[in-house]
Amino acid sequence: MRFIPTRFHGILDYLYGILLIASPWLFDFAAGGAETWVPVVIGAIVLLQTIFTDFEMGLVKKIPMQSHLMMDFGIGVILALSPWLFGFADRIYTPHLIFGVFSILASLTTHRTPSRAYKTHVAHEDPLK
Repeated sequence: MRFIPTRFHGILDYLYGILLIASPWLFDFAAGGAETWVPVVIGAIVLLQTIFTDFEMGLVKKIPMQSHLMMDFGIGVILALSPWLFGFADRIYTPHLIFGVFSILASLTTHRTPSRAYKTHVAHEDPLK
């Protein structure tokens, strides 16, 4: 069941990306290894993906919303499994798992297409710009 509007998803993506990047220092697991850099890199990817998605909160509008949601799902799986994939689960795993599950759930509950008002506005833009 998809109930999250794409505009709200975009706002969450910007907050989520920033929080992911800051999480090693906020939650005290910035040891400099994979446990630190996996959320930082994925946070940067989330921000770039959001900037490039064709929806209300995107700036460049090149990635279709359905592709964005598929990438969110994949990012969530990688992030949730990263403590075991990269061998740091004995030190820290909870933040990675929670952030990963959040991304998976967001991808499965967000509308697949932007609102009608957005699509109407974009359709009337000058295609030569």
